[in-house]
Amino acid sequence: MIVVAGEALIDLVPQGPGALADLKPALGGGPYNTAVALGRLGSRTAFCSRTSNDAFGEALLDGLRRAGVDVSAVQRGPEPTTLAVATIDAAGSAAYSFYVDGTADRLFTTPAVLPAGTRAVSFGTCSLVLEPGASAYEELMRTAAGQGLFTALDPNIRAGLIADADAYRARFKSWLPSVTLLKLSEEDAEWLGGTPREWLSAGPAAVVITRGGDGLTVFTPDGGEHSVPGEKVEVVDTIGAGDTVNAALLHGLAVRDALSPEALAALGTEGWTRLLRFAARAAAVTCSRAGAEPPYAAELGESAAL
Repeated sequence: MIVVAGEALIDLVPQGPGALADLKPALGGGPYNTAVALGRLGSRTAFCSRTSNDAFGEALLDGLRRAGVDVSAVQRGPEPTTLAVATIDAAGSAAYSFYVDGTADRLFTTPAVLPAGTRAVSFGTCSLVLEPGASAYEELMRTAAGQGLFTALDPNIRAGLIADADAYRARFKSWLPSVTLLKLSEEDAEWLGGTPREWLSAGPAAVVITRGGDGLTVFTPDGGEHSVPGEKVEVVDTIGAGDTVNAALLHGLAVRDALSPEALAALGTEGWTRLLRFAARAAAVTCSRAGAEPPYAAELGESAAL
């Protein structure tokens, strides 16, 4: 079981250019997208979050169920669902503004136990910024790491939600001893102001940097650095691409029975190259269609992660 912990929200996606373009609601949130992508790829997956009892909350849970994701660990509440209003530039890249005050997902509380059979827990995005839920997710991260579970972190920076950048950067560094796999975009790495080697020295067993259409690179504690190019595709938008990378990496590692620091160290050049290519292929499919629509396993042909 791979557990994804974090927010579920509604993306309001513009259907044309300009500030007053029609907005179409879409299921979203970085952790939510990761869980759906894992389910579509065939991994046994559970979602750990807090969603509203409103119609959007019901739609979010329905989307998880359709992807085969276990929702028994999802908390519910009467507060509204978080909204994220997207804007898309000429290259298909998305930027967001958020409506988060008093919403259900930020009132998450740390669960007493994780679903049976949990081997890995994935964290990231808004859920690690917005209190009081952020502290609850942080506690869950430290607890999972203390239990010897594989932990994955994608900070997925949303600068508009971070009131104190320096405090967040310090908090990010405090998480690293509890992180097995750190994945982040080139832009996030620049915003955080560190380097993969610095982060590796603090605890992670691998750091993966995504570079959009230019591909992915993994850095390992033994000095290794392995890169693959991006897959060429006509980009509709990039919504959910990074979340798909998260899912593809975790799925590929689970297939290889490599959800441990020791197994990551044993992957070597060939293992990492095949895994990164699989993630690049999955992300390319997501970019080829509107919104966060990650691929199903059958769309990727033979699994490059095997």
